[in-house]
Amino acid sequence: MKFLADECIDRQIVDRLRHDGHTVLCVAEMEPGISDQDVLNLVNQEEAILLTADKDFGELVFRQDKVAPGIILVRLAGLSTTTKAEIITAAIEDHLAEFLQSFTVIMPGRVRIRRKLIYD
Repeated sequence: MKFLADECIDRQIVDRLRHDGHTVLCVAEMEPGISDQDVLNLVNQEEAILLTADKDFGELVFRQDKVAPGIILVRLAGLSTTTKAEIITAAIEDHLAEFLQSFTVIMPGRVRIRRKLIYD
């Protein structure tokens, strides 16, 4: 699976996903400081699933009807980066097929997947 990691995603998480065999593009490596709309444009151009901790993407998808192949919102504040990486990789292993055309929220002990996104 191909992911695009927003700037707010820890480097250790990006490295772990790459180690696990996923293709992970990283905004911080490509175009640091770009707007949320530019991140969505990039995720659509790359046909990747966005991995972010920025709640603004929920606003863009549900209120402004923006589209993306899939968005994963990481809500793991206060946990160590190692623990975050473990939770995210476990969620990806368990739910990979469900991420396309969905808005997913990963929280401690819970993964919520909402089918919403319609990819043009």
